[in-house]
Amino acid sequence: MVLNIIKKFLLYLLAIALLLFTGLPFFAMVNTSFKEQLEFMQSPWSLPESFNLEQYMLLFETDFFTYFGNSLIVVVISVILTIILSAMASYPLARLKFRLSTPIFVLFLVGMMIPIHTTLVPIFQLTQSMGLYDSLWALIGPYVAFALPVSIVIFTQFLKELPVELEESAKIDGCGHFTLFWKILFPLLKPAVATITIYNFIIMWNEFIFALVLTNSPSNATLPLGLREFHGDFSVNVPGMMAALTLASLPLLLIYFIAQERIVKGIAAGSVKG
Repeated sequence: MVLNIIKKFLLYLLAIALLLFTGLPFFAMVNTSFKEQLEFMQSPWSLPESFNLEQYMLLFETDFFTYFGNSLIVVVISVILTIILSAMASYPLARLKFRLSTPIFVLFLVGMMIPIHTTLVPIFQLTQSMGLYDSLWALIGPYVAFALPVSIVIFTQFLKELPVELEESAKIDGCGHFTLFWKILFPLLKPAVATITIYNFIIMWNEFIFALVLTNSPSNATLPLGLREFHGDFSVNVPGMMAALTLASLPLLLIYFIAQERIVKGIAAGSVKG
């Protein structure tokens, strides 16, 4: 009895420590966004004297919302394409028995181990040769390509956990593979879809290097590139940047709160060996 109480106490203590470790930076970001530059320089860790929205209003004078919209377009399209393509690729790997299924699956595992930045130069050359340089489509292609391996692995392992009887009953009723997957199996993959959506959304939303190399004009810049506007030649508008980061974090928080009930189950299913 006493041992269980001590274990619970230590677990709660660890949870509180993790909350402080992850929550304090977010609190500092939001807190700083309500300060003026001079106030931040004088007392960076104190609460603001008055919660003014000057830094948020300043964003309307910049191209912040253009960058925000570009990021939203690129990431939403990339995540949707990733889910569709990886789901379609995982079905034959998980359900159809053929000689090359295991080698193909291993290739996707190998794809997860390749450092993506080693492909930056050939992707830049390919983008230029295809006439996609300095466009949002120049980012969507690489984002989807690099998101596919881990997404296929999660979908494949999750599909292997679904009962085979579902397919047998559907085949008896005359369902083909296409109808069987999209009408019966795919609706059961919601935990995996939530996991893949959140995981890839965060990575794509914060991606900087490919956006820097594959785009050039401000009209096609994404949010990580746009944040450089708050860097002057000799100074940085820290409260303004914190205001921009606060707004930039809202889509991530919204998606996570919507899908948080399914993400743990999806991660657990994706880690089970078939």
